[in-house]
Amino acid sequence: MSAKISLRKRIALELFRSVRKDLVQSHDLKVLFWECTLRCNLNCRHCGSDCRAVSDVKDMPAEDFLRAVDTLTPHLNPHQVLVTITGGEALLRKDLEQIGASLHQRGYQWGIVTNGMLLDKSKMESLCRAGINAITLSLDGFEEQHNAIRRNPHSFQNAIRALRAIVSSGIRYDVVTCVTPDNFDTLSNFKTLLIDEGCKAWRIFTVFPVGRAAEDDKLQLSPQQYRELMEFIAATRKEGKIACSYACEGFLGGYEAEVRDNFFGCMAGIGIAGIRIDGSISGCTSIRSNFDQGNIYKDNLWEVWNNRFEKYRDRSWARKGRCATCSSWRYCNGNGMHLYDNNECLIHCNLERLERK
Repeated sequence: MSAKISLRKRIALELFRSVRKDLVQSHDLKVLFWECTLRCNLNCRHCGSDCRAVSDVKDMPAEDFLRAVDTLTPHLNPHQVLVTITGGEALLRKDLEQIGASLHQRGYQWGIVTNGMLLDKSKMESLCRAGINAITLSLDGFEEQHNAIRRNPHSFQNAIRALRAIVSSGIRYDVVTCVTPDNFDTLSNFKTLLIDEGCKAWRIFTVFPVGRAAEDDKLQLSPQQYRELMEFIAATRKEGKIACSYACEGFLGGYEAEVRDNFFGCMAGIGIAGIRIDGSISGCTSIRSNFDQGNIYKDNLWEVWNNRFEKYRDRSWARKGRCATCSSWRYCNGNGMHLYDNNECLIHCNLERLERK
């Protein structure tokens, strides 16, 4: 397998282009991220948002967020929308269950992204009573590697405790692992650990250089390691013991549809929206603030979603620099929106890394 696109795959990619045009046209909202806090109980080396234990930014009041959600409800089927609560660390909010129950009463599915430090069986049961539908748990390898990147000696044991509580709950979930040079060589054995723990879904990502992660180049895989990672994911998928996939990091050439269930297409602003801690409306909370489309404190969320997001839905502005002459532009559209800096320039190209010697 290689990054080179076969004729058969190119035909499939052309078909997907047509599908994506229809998705842009309809822009049905499927996922709404909410950055509910910038407080965090860890200080991870690879954090893209640079969250800390004490934040100068206050948590958004629940009523403000729910008021914004209520502008959506008359215009869509809430049962078809997942509200994903993130941070910071979402479980630091004392009112999380009340917020979740309010979303559940409105008909929305809801879930959280967590580092697992505060998630045990009792907390899991409390979340389930509030109607939680999904959880993403961060677990970055074995104890030595996980604790090193999370900078906390108890983080691994707490994350494993959280995984066991999640698996036994029966709700939808996945474990997400950041692959770096430190844990790269242990992936096969770590896969076995996850399978032995009963984990059914494993999502892998690599570091993109923003936030705190931009200051640590030791977190980046070499081009050779990156190619080997794609091969590992493809082989794990064929093995079928755990549902493994690569995150929505960008276009991967010949590895498309081999390491994910679908072809790459950044869905930010097309099917995904986000609300930041200050009320800013974005495609997702990983995207730079210069791409914000409004603010819930002065704009109607539904009207913003329906009538703005031009730069998300028409990516012609991004065909510049290295993308200007790239033959894969028609399938990639300039990579993920989260990979653009404050000057609207591409920070990182996944395909370029795969093709590099």
